[in-house]
Amino acid sequence: MTDSILSLQDARLTLQGNAGPVEILRGITLNVARGETLGLVGPSGSGKSSLLMLMGGLERATGGSVTALGHDLTAMNEDALARFRRQHMGVVFQSFHLIPTMTALENVATPLELAGAADAFERAEAELRAVGLGARLHHYPSQMSGGEQQRVALARAAAPRPAVLLADEPTGNLDGVNGQAIMDLLFGLRDRHGATLILVTHAPDLAARCDRVVRLDDGHIAGEDMRRAAE
Repeated sequence: MTDSILSLQDARLTLQGNAGPVEILRGITLNVARGETLGLVGPSGSGKSSLLMLMGGLERATGGSVTALGHDLTAMNEDALARFRRQHMGVVFQSFHLIPTMTALENVATPLELAGAADAFERAEAELRAVGLGARLHHYPSQMSGGEQQRVALARAAAPRPAVLLADEPTGNLDGVNGQAIMDLLFGLRDRHGATLILVTHAPDLAARCDRVVRLDDGHIAGEDMRRAAE
């Protein structure tokens, strides 16, 4: 296995609820190798999505440490975290999170423009064509199906060539045919760009394609399975 790109040491997440503090993650120690595909599975409420958000710096650990590409995410302020994500991470959400007033091309080009890429629109178009949306460049999200919107979200996450690609239930809102197509695209992006892929899923066939599957239960790691050695 290659060197670690993400490392969590006794990472904890406690949030304030109406009845007091709620422990979401209860001491997660986990290393992710560069180029690995990791599936996070477990029942609803087990902490899968929260763990993914911790890895991406979208939630801040309330205990322990989270290190990504040698940087301590728990020590960064919000501005530094935003810059780090923009440079190194792509995130795909179940609910797409596209900007409704922007076309597919503009949605994908925006993070590239924010990163200062002079060829933002050329790269965005190339990425959209790579996910089969060459004919939908100038369509708005409301003019596209769920499967097409998820393809735009994938293109947006992949266009900056992130070192880490995080996906939270990427097929959860899609039917079987579109879900299979998004699975193929996710792993195709990993193969084309060499990104480390970490995904939360309830879909057994998607988890089965990962190098390693980590099972969570009640904020703990309940076990893990190696599918194949990461290259």
